[in-house]
Amino acid sequence: MRTTEQSDVDSVAVELPARRAGWFAQLSPATRDALALAILTMAVLLPVYGLMRSPGAVMEEGFMLTFPERLLRGEIPNVDFLHLYGPGGLWVLAGLFKVFGTDLVVERIWGLLQIAGVVFGVYFLARRWGRRVALTCGLLSLIVILPPLGYAALAWTGGVAFAVLGVLVALAARDRAQLDGRARGLAILAGVLLGAALLYRIDLVVAVGLAVAVVTWKAPRRFVVPLLTALAITTALYFVHIAMAGFHDSFQGMVIDPLFNLRGGRHLPVPPSWGHYDGYLQNAGDSQLLSWPIGTLTGPHQLFLEFFVLLGATALLLGVAVRHVRRHAGSAAGRALLAVALLSAGTLPQALQRPDSTHVAWAGCVSIAFIPIALFELLRDPPRWLAGITRPLTARRWTPVVACALPVLLFVLVLPNFTVRRYVDFVAWTFGRHRHSYAIEHEGRTFYYGNPTVAMYAQQAVDKLDQIEKPGKRLFVGTGDLRKTPFSEAWLYYLFPELRPGTYYIEMDPGVANAKDSGLAGEVHRSDYVILSTVWDGWDEPNDSRKFGPDKPNQVLRKEFCQVGDFGGLYRLYQRC
Repeated sequence: MRTTEQSDVDSVAVELPARRAGWFAQLSPATRDALALAILTMAVLLPVYGLMRSPGAVMEEGFMLTFPERLLRGEIPNVDFLHLYGPGGLWVLAGLFKVFGTDLVVERIWGLLQIAGVVFGVYFLARRWGRRVALTCGLLSLIVILPPLGYAALAWTGGVAFAVLGVLVALAARDRAQLDGRARGLAILAGVLLGAALLYRIDLVVAVGLAVAVVTWKAPRRFVVPLLTALAITTALYFVHIAMAGFHDSFQGMVIDPLFNLRGGRHLPVPPSWGHYDGYLQNAGDSQLLSWPIGTLTGPHQLFLEFFVLLGATALLLGVAVRHVRRHAGSAAGRALLAVALLSAGTLPQALQRPDSTHVAWAGCVSIAFIPIALFELLRDPPRWLAGITRPLTARRWTPVVACALPVLLFVLVLPNFTVRRYVDFVAWTFGRHRHSYAIEHEGRTFYYGNPTVAMYAQQAVDKLDQIEKPGKRLFVGTGDLRKTPFSEAWLYYLFPELRPGTYYIEMDPGVANAKDSGLAGEVHRSDYVILSTVWDGWDEPNDSRKFGPDKPNQVLRKEFCQVGDFGGLYRLYQRC
């Protein structure tokens, strides 16, 4: 058995067949690398123009625009507003807004860079298995991670990007035969990147911890110490947040609320239902899908199958990685494969607690992307029961082609709705086709909605508030019936930076904002203007979001506020009487 690093690389780095033909054969390896990266870069950038003017994630992107600006104005997460994730994402966006101004385009450019971090991190992690396999992995990662929420700079995509890049850099440092000063520098950089992932999402601790355990297992001390020290120092920045917010409020906002108070109102059945969507927002996304030339299963059927593809991909990747490590002790490829497999396994809770298309994509942007490598390893070195089937493919050097083609065909022919089809739709937006996007504007700030009727009435509500508002007053944005708080039009706070958000619960999470002790009624009482949106009042999911909370916030509104505008029955504007 060969156990050296070089023999392992030789055994897996299969490229094009020995007899090459055509112009591609005349290119140097560096040129072929540049060509692969150019293709991946073009795929990332093709939807940019369209997505910069696309409808936003009404609540999620709304609060990622609002929260950093509140931070710049001296407000503290988990004291002045509820923030369920780590402070890293807010700190970065606040810094960008400080330099470039609070703007939707700035936020989305950073979101684009986060997506690119995941995609190119996957590509370079897969590069040791060959250019074609790596390019396919990168493209699969792109069509999985981009469609759910576009370029919204959410904490999860940022955290996964830092985690993937951290594992990549850590493996590069570990693979160096001599751990010189450069390798130690890479180890420090890896620790910083992995720590940044935890600052973005504290719930990535399992995924990051498992990956770090693999990378550092039996590693030289001069590699492990710099990596773990940098990781610990970076993660210790949580103490800055705790010093500002206090331990109780920090623990309540980042641990108790998301893990316990919120779970009942957000979880969905596992597995997803076969005949219908469980998530309320899924139907809205299907209604504007680009037509697809190939007959496909219904959306709920595809989501059901994609959930099991995620589980199967993670299990397959983990099984192949363990087998590779056992058969090639000490191999760099085996270590990389196992680190990626365990990183992927650590993100599975995202899909298990709420298996809608967004969370399945978040949990699968790495494991699904690595399906070609798992298949490649099985075809290249199959178990005995599979050898008879794969021998013809291996003999003809079709292994990389088959390993790449199977998952691509799966998503093009069987499961396109949440992947390839939406990506193609985004590209069509760039070229001015099939665009459903309508601007809502106020004093140089813009947000986009996908429904023209809703956008029209929202603009009327914004214009009316502009006529009556006075800077420094409090604006409260809520649901049509404040007994139920499953969703929030948080983007309205972004359009009115001169007004202070009148509630701690900008997200309006069910079971949290409408809890008996939430203080929501008192926040309505202290506000000066109230906008209630009925757009999402039909929210109906099989969880505790159906439950009603206290009616007192509605009572305060009726007693203390006068309605100054009703806009299509979708938005109601109130002013303190």
